[in-house]
Amino acid sequence: MLDTLPSQQLITNPQPRTFLVVGHTGHELRIYSWLMRARPVVHVLTDGSGSDGEPRITSTTALLDQVGATRGAIYGRMSDREIYASILEGEHARFIALAEELAADIVQNHVEVVAGDAVEGFNPSHDICRYVINAAVRLASASSGRRISSYAFPLESAPDALPGSVRSSVLRVQLDDPMLDQKLQAARAYAELRPEVERTLERFGTEPFRTECLWPVDLTDPYDWDPDRIPYYESYGAERVASGAYQHVVTFREHVKPLADALFCHCASPA
Repeated sequence: MLDTLPSQQLITNPQPRTFLVVGHTGHELRIYSWLMRARPVVHVLTDGSGSDGEPRITSTTALLDQVGATRGAIYGRMSDREIYASILEGEHARFIALAEELAADIVQNHVEVVAGDAVEGFNPSHDICRYVINAAVRLASASSGRRISSYAFPLESAPDALPGSVRSSVLRVQLDDPMLDQKLQAARAYAELRPEVERTLERFGTEPFRTECLWPVDLTDPYDWDPDRIPYYESYGAERVASGAYQHVVTFREHVKPLADALFCHCASPA
């Protein structure tokens, strides 16, 4: 079982021994209050450029500067087109190298807590970000001989939702009215995501965003996903291929699972 920090200690005593690792820019908005209080070093795998090729890394940089968080060494390392190409082409070594780099940074900075994207089957980049995090934490734990707490938070499901298997050790941050207003203002001020923010608020309403939940990750599970379940990104990708927007579909069995296996097998068992 992973060690955890009491949520009150985590959010009231900011310290540099906390990392946030996300697949895309803008994910930090989901845990805005936690971000403000934990002030982590933030690593971002991609520049958030999407299919149109326009990066949104500048908006995330401005947000991090505003809340006092720090940019990590891995920051907009790939474009969205690059990461999809690497997934499709089975460039496992590229992601293993990212995990090794992140692990070395965790050890060097004596990081105790790593938070990041959850596996939801919505976007392969999000899920692979989680597999890179898991590999990095396992490598860092084995190298340092320390237990390192790893947490996930939702990006597609309701912000206050928890996986059915999670029962305890959840970091839960409850926002008061002024903090909720500040969080919503920050989300709406993120120009590149404004339409997506409004759709999300229409879908869930504002009240669920008052709660930020980060749950402990089981590092012994290589997928955190039922291999027999078809993820959303497969059906969406098939639609995009049919429309001519995409040439290939990223699938769990052909692309994501082998990459998850490669990352998992590269690491020693967690300490």
